[in-house]
Amino acid sequence: MRGPAAMVRDLAARTPESRERSVDMWRALAICLVVFGHWFVVAVTYRDGRLSGYNALDTLRWLDLVTWLFQVMPIFFLVGGYAGSASMASHRASGGDGIGWVLRRTDRLLRPTTALFVVLPLVSMAATVAGVGSELLGHAAWLASIPLWFLLAYLVLAVLTPWLHALHRRAGLAAPLATVVIVAVADLLRRGLHVPVVGQSTYLFAWMAIYQLGFCWRDGLLRLSRGKALAVMAGGLVALIGLTVVGPYPVAMVGYNTAPPTLALMALAATQLGLVLALAPAANRWLRRTGPWRVVIAVNAVILTVFLWHMTAAVVAAALLFPTGVLRQPPPHSTTWLLWRVPWTAACALVLVVLVALFARIELRRSVLRSAERRGPWRDGATVLGLAAVLAGLLFVAFSGPGYHGPTGLPWAGVLSYLCGAAVLRVVRTRPVLQGSGRLSPRQDYGVVLPGMVSSSSPAGWSPSRLRTGSFSVGVRLPDGESGPGSRGSELKSDSRGPGGMEGLKGGVQAAVASGSVPEPVPGCSGSCGALVLALSCSSRAVTASRASRSCRVHG
Repeated sequence: MRGPAAMVRDLAARTPESRERSVDMWRALAICLVVFGHWFVVAVTYRDGRLSGYNALDTLRWLDLVTWLFQVMPIFFLVGGYAGSASMASHRASGGDGIGWVLRRTDRLLRPTTALFVVLPLVSMAATVAGVGSELLGHAAWLASIPLWFLLAYLVLAVLTPWLHALHRRAGLAAPLATVVIVAVADLLRRGLHVPVVGQSTYLFAWMAIYQLGFCWRDGLLRLSRGKALAVMAGGLVALIGLTVVGPYPVAMVGYNTAPPTLALMALAATQLGLVLALAPAANRWLRRTGPWRVVIAVNAVILTVFLWHMTAAVVAAALLFPTGVLRQPPPHSTTWLLWRVPWTAACALVLVVLVALFARIELRRSVLRSAERRGPWRDGATVLGLAAVLAGLLFVAFSGPGYHGPTGLPWAGVLSYLCGAAVLRVVRTRPVLQGSGRLSPRQDYGVVLPGMVSSSSPAGWSPSRLRTGSFSVGVRLPDGESGPGSRGSELKSDSRGPGGMEGLKGGVQAAVASGSVPEPVPGCSGSCGALVLALSCSSRAVTASRASRSCRVHG
């Protein structure tokens, strides 16, 4: 694998002008604010040889208003919906199905999470052997697992995306608006009639509403002028003040308003939506500068690793610094406590840098997904079972609380369920495909990106349908044991509707080959196949391969 710096430079150079870069910026900013907010409110105590802590939000009421700035998970789900919509549209355009998309989409989510589920129990068992108290061990493991709350909700929405996206194509803005109404009714039942089960449904429906707004943003249904976007922000802010400061909801956007999510959180989401839409044009212009865009790419490349391990970093920093007396423990209501937040946050950041250096390669690694697109009852059934086990494990851990759950730290049943589900999904993704099955091993599935061309399997927002005029995404698959381009059995089919058609594309490839500008093929890009065979057929320096596939798609 290439170095991270080279990868960032390459991605920055290949970013098309049509990409909505503000989406990536808001994702990175949202996670960074969540990380900083969590570190800020962690108040650690060490007395009489016992390490403990509490949430500063429980004692510092003035922080309630500050949570309006740091509760940015609605933005994360908004841009997640945008990215999911773009990725799903690209996947469908290349002939993929919903289960195949879910398998590919969840791969990057589950690989870093699996590392957390393996490392935390191992460290907890080692700490138990070393004599660490059960109460401290349980509390530390619970703190480290806090990010799994939001990951669970996001993973559920990722699994439901094929169906939610189909609903969006039929209902448009009516879908998220109807979901907000469901949240309001559930709030009424929970607060007014004390119906517990129905009220808890907002864990799904609240985040679903925001996620579907991301679909609408990507499809242009939220294309508003700056004035209208600011009006949306102002309306959301007025509703937020009315529901909290004047109305019955607590002011803090952490705690009651998120567990489960309430109508007040929906008002905050509307405020943030207006802000995001109002700043999008300026943000996109700023991000066309090389420096800021590379920073955004670098943060997004390890975004899940940062999110999953940031509370573990706080636990490690507390264990290293407070028992040794390096950090002081002034009263939380004092100015001194605020000043000591600076070295505390810096210490957590330093530990997180080490953790990211250790585990980021898991997120950065490009998996070999052999049969994500192989359709059939075996794949579909195993995928459903694997996802059910993964979600059950995450749910069990998320609701377990800070008590002692044995030497594994996390509840062993949840850990076992998650790991078994993740293993099943891994087998489904990497199961070898037999010759003659009509599907190919990704080691023979190549994609190349030529100047002015973008792979249809590129990250969200790089869909072929969004390319500039004259840009093409093409590809071919080369099965084992067959002859190369030019053999009698090879065919070339095109559905390109771009200017110039196939002749223009072929001429462009010939020019690229002649100038030596054709880059190295990128493995694993199943959506863009035909550029390689065109380049080979136009060059005497063609790579010796088997016979070209009978189906070659060109997306214009």
